[in-house]
Amino acid sequence: MTDELIWRIAGGSGDGIDSTSQNFAKALMRSGLDVFTHRHYPSRIRGGHTYVEVRAASEPVKSRGDGYNFLLALGDSFARNPQEEAIYGNEELKPIVENLDELREGGIIIYDEGLIDIEEVPEFEARVEENDWHVYPLDLRSLAREKGREVMRNTAGVGATAALLDYDLDHIEDLMADAMSGEILETNLDILQIAYDEVKAKEFTHDLRMPTGEHEEEQVLLSGSNAIAFGALDSGCRFIAGYPMTPWTEVYTLMSQYLPEVGGISEQVEDEIAAAALALGASHAGVKAMSGSSGGGFALMSEPLGLAEMTETPVVLIEATRAGPSTGMPTKPEQSDLEHVLYTSQGDSCRVVFAPGNVEEAYEQTRAAFEIAYDYQLPAIVLYDQKIGGELRNVDESFFDREPDPGLGATLTEEEIAEAAHHASGKFSRFQHDPGNERGVSPRSIPGQKGGRFLATGNEHNEQGHISEDPDNRAAQLERRIGKLDSIRGDLDAKESSNQTYRGPEDADYGIITFGSQQGTVEEAVDRLNDEGHSVRSMGVSDLMPLAEEELTEFLSSVDEALVVEMTASAQFRGLIQKELGRFGPKMHSLLKYNGNPFEPGEIVDGFEAIIGGDDPAPTTTFVPAAGD
Repeated sequence: MTDELIWRIAGGSGDGIDSTSQNFAKALMRSGLDVFTHRHYPSRIRGGHTYVEVRAASEPVKSRGDGYNFLLALGDSFARNPQEEAIYGNEELKPIVENLDELREGGIIIYDEGLIDIEEVPEFEARVEENDWHVYPLDLRSLAREKGREVMRNTAGVGATAALLDYDLDHIEDLMADAMSGEILETNLDILQIAYDEVKAKEFTHDLRMPTGEHEEEQVLLSGSNAIAFGALDSGCRFIAGYPMTPWTEVYTLMSQYLPEVGGISEQVEDEIAAAALALGASHAGVKAMSGSSGGGFALMSEPLGLAEMTETPVVLIEATRAGPSTGMPTKPEQSDLEHVLYTSQGDSCRVVFAPGNVEEAYEQTRAAFEIAYDYQLPAIVLYDQKIGGELRNVDESFFDREPDPGLGATLTEEEIAEAAHHASGKFSRFQHDPGNERGVSPRSIPGQKGGRFLATGNEHNEQGHISEDPDNRAAQLERRIGKLDSIRGDLDAKESSNQTYRGPEDADYGIITFGSQQGTVEEAVDRLNDEGHSVRSMGVSDLMPLAEEELTEFLSSVDEALVVEMTASAQFRGLIQKELGRFGPKMHSLLKYNGNPFEPGEIVDGFEAIIGGDDPAPTTTFVPAAGD
């Protein structure tokens, strides 16, 4: 048996790569394994080479691995131009040509010889011999055409995979029966079995087999996008407005699918300004509401975001960061919208920003975003990227067994409004200078409530909402709004469980700090480093505004040096820490990656060793030492 399988299925957009990999991952999960998927797909509308990795092991997996050990190369049956001299090269061959560099020594290759002419793959035989790869050519295309339709060749590929790994077909067949019926089901089952039997009859030359495992409780397979949507629904969100933009579209689509089932409303509008404005209007009217976007779409939300801060209207916004600037690389993960999300809009910001590091945190911190937004009457933002949004992980089903929260937070009843402060004109004092609580939250009424009438304007305003440029009023209102962040930070620090995560010994000599989606990869790297005899501890930060200063101070004070890992080119996260905790600047180094691919654990191990041993980090990353080094 092997410790893990990392199976990569590669083909063209339209070849069923995503659905096939999801079903295979679910089958492995049902057979007792822990699974983790990584998705790579092109930004072009015309499609092109795409692949998905499925990593499976008997122990929990938190990250993609270093390379992979099994390639199912289907070829691109939708290739527009099979000529090598074409702008994008020979697209038909890309599913094999562009995946060989990361295939581990001793790995397995199945390729569809019905579509791929292996003679056209440069130096293939020499590379096979050099890396001791085990190659199994199969005419999957002809088998699928003979028994059904060409798209079913991915089913044949799964059958061949199972045979080579000595994996029983039961869970795969059960999944097929869940997803289809009738003649289509029977045809797929037939193709699956034929491919399995054909490969089983061959003599194996490899020793890679499927790992075995067992779960203690029922599992579900979810992405961060699923978790954000479920967290919003369980928080009582009943309105979403949006405009499609990769990769935020997945959350928007899921919410649009589920909201009608709970009496909610989804609106697709003409642009992102309208989307955020509609969500703001819905919240003002008394509904828990959200919107979101990615990159340039979120930039358009800057104006309504500032309006939410000025009018103290609660709303939750989702920002799925991607490689930029401008359109950039829409389907590739990056974390470089960090400063944009922290500081966009007008004037001094008053918002909360969470960056969950895994599926569970995506759910919990979405719920926390709604709770804080509606208790403190301000916008809360959940920041994530394509990596956490699209990767699938198995999670204990019981984790989501939580009570829903339909409440609207800090709002008043009509009886409470009658007792609250009013102007002589009868208008409700919605924006009191001193609301009588330490949190700085002024009482809120909902339109239509008796005695709750006030004005909501983007201008600075007095207690009833009338435009005011009085210096004393301005200072009082701004200080109260910004002061909410101190109260929020106090609430977060007082929680029994922190949003920050740690890995490794508490008395470690060295630290690794990251935020958001790289958390699991860093934790795997920390385990490896400690196994190799290093003394390393990691901290994954989720609270970005207000920043978890107390926890960061304690962590940085406890280590001699720290490596800050992030997917940006300008070290934005390290810059945020230095902005708030500048005295720790001399002990922080940066490990940066911004080529469109997330970190692998080995790259972080290399980066760490570059600190303490003076080695060069992996060629795909950039090492930036501390100032003065």
